[in-house]
Amino acid sequence: MKILFLGGYGVFGGRLAELLADRPDLELLICGRDRQRAEAFCAAYRGDARVVPVALDRRDIADALAAHKPALVVDASGPFQDYGADRYRVIEACIAAHVDYLDFADAADFVFGVDGFDPAAKAAGIFVISGVSSFPALTAAVLREMARDMDIRSVEGGIAPSPYAGIGLNVMRAVVGYAGAPVKLRRDGKDAHATGLAESLRFTVAVPGRLPLRNIHFSLVDVPDLQVLPREYPGMTDIWMGAGPVPEILHRILNILAKARATLRLPSLEPFSRLFYAVLNRMKFGEHRGGMFIRARGLAGDRDVERSWHLLAEGDDGPYIPSMAVEAIVRKLLTDDRPAPGARSAVEALSLDDYDALFARRSIHTGFRETRPDDLIYRRILGSAFDTLPPRIRDLHVSSGRRRWAGEASVVRGRGLVARLAAMIVGFPETADAVPVTVTFDPEGNGERWTRDFGGRTFSSLQSAGTGRNDCLLVERFGPAAFAMALVVEAGRLHLVPRRWTLFGIPMPRRLMPGGPSFEEEIGGVFRFNVEIRVPVFGLLVAYRGTLQPVEIS
Repeated sequence: MKILFLGGYGVFGGRLAELLADRPDLELLICGRDRQRAEAFCAAYRGDARVVPVALDRRDIADALAAHKPALVVDASGPFQDYGADRYRVIEACIAAHVDYLDFADAADFVFGVDGFDPAAKAAGIFVISGVSSFPALTAAVLREMARDMDIRSVEGGIAPSPYAGIGLNVMRAVVGYAGAPVKLRRDGKDAHATGLAESLRFTVAVPGRLPLRNIHFSLVDVPDLQVLPREYPGMTDIWMGAGPVPEILHRILNILAKARATLRLPSLEPFSRLFYAVLNRMKFGEHRGGMFIRARGLAGDRDVERSWHLLAEGDDGPYIPSMAVEAIVRKLLTDDRPAPGARSAVEALSLDDYDALFARRSIHTGFRETRPDDLIYRRILGSAFDTLPPRIRDLHVSSGRRRWAGEASVVRGRGLVARLAAMIVGFPETADAVPVTVTFDPEGNGERWTRDFGGRTFSSLQSAGTGRNDCLLVERFGPAAFAMALVVEAGRLHLVPRRWTLFGIPMPRRLMPGGPSFEEEIGGVFRFNVEIRVPVFGLLVAYRGTLQPVEIS
């Protein structure tokens, strides 16, 4: 099968070629205006697919189709916002040549207008599918899954790329181009406009039981979902989609510029796109992880519901997600599973099962959450992962009433000045090989107080479910210090991983945050705990481990 890639050596086209590298039955025409770049890409390509460099300007697509006779054209060039009056030239040429067509279009107006070619595409017996990428193919697949048992009324979503993922110049041109410009969307049940990159929200991407992303600042972007998804859900009154690029300081500069352009009626910021492109691709620090979320509110029967879908991508796997939709369709074509003829957006192109099959081969994890205010602390934070915990761990966290567990523990306390001061302030126990321990759990406000007694030496902390920037984290307060921790389920253990901390309500540097391996587990039907607290530079404060079993409170 021969496929012509427009923008084949670019960010999305290049990654798609990599995803299809295992298919010797494919011939990939790597096309672009710069033949040297096409040749360099093909020379460096490693895979079983055959790659051929082709110098091609999209204006000459009709001649290229006649000369190369591909079975499929994939337009991965862009920016689709800049195609001008003749923006559907490639689609028209494909219909005339009876060649199937897919694209990565992220321009809402472009994708929305593709339906106009439906009669011609059907007459030619080909498919023309636009927006075959995360927005809207993946978002639509998620919403279809949610809509099985809820009537969707409002939708919010966002994508947060890893700071190490890199961003193409054409993508940067598109984003900077609509910064401060009107963006069409659905709001309060009416077609409306908002200002690109001038509206923001914060969200924590948190797949149940996995280490969440840090709470991220998302800003409104102009993507096809804003126009094509409301057509699929007549009851939808509101939709909002954002992006959360990091570093946040650069993102906020874009917010300020977008608001200034809208307020002062300034010209497009696109001339600054190369500057932002250069800076963003050099400021690479933080966690090499990315994510995505979709949050929907609506009705399930007569009950108000809020559900969210979360995606986490580790390391270098995240940047491949936008290209996976086209990959999935190509793989289906190779098994004679063809999309129906016609021209349309990609909202029905793939199911969530199609994506899950691709994600399973990489370090990409997904999960659903449903907000239930009456859930207990640990179940609220862990979501569906709570039910995967060993029975004894669940038992410890399943009640909201006063209760007590008792057992035996060993304690090692640090010897330094900081360790002694911490022990004096908090009440950490003395070093001991075997000491009786009891933990009493008492409801307190929206949280639960844990009072620990190690052989007569007591100290307590207050645990609660985090909100705001601590959303999806467990917050534990020891006097003036508060620690926000992720609850991570791995190999039958419940790990508590520190993510943020404050002192007297003031955020403190992460590099000074106390931490250490802390987890709960079940061995032989017995609950076991392991807590270790170390401070950078100063070393061990305290470590204690032991067993607990429920006892009656007299």
